[in-house]
Amino acid sequence: MAGTEEESLDDLPPSAKLVFKVLEYNGPLTQKGIVQESMLSARTVRYALERLEGIGIVDEDVYFADARQNLYQLTDLAPKQAQAKADGGKEKACCAE
Repeated sequence: MAGTEEESLDDLPPSAKLVFKVLEYNGPLTQKGIVQESMLSARTVRYALERLEGIGIVDEDVYFADARQNLYQLTDLAPKQAQAKADGGKEKACCAE
């Protein structure tokens, strides 16, 4: 179920979509930062990050200011998936007159 190739941002729970938007608007954040910005519980954020990582939208990296924490950021693939969702999965045709 989680992590299948067919799964996309549309298939994720609302909490994962919220975490995606928080990262989209704020840039890279630690899990603690995501919890503060989203007002979700730490457990919910952890689950959402797992789901987002499972479909390749979020990358986890070392947070050098505090090595006990990880830094989460959107991958290069994420904006393309968000744009495809906004376009309804179809490319727009240009209609210049």
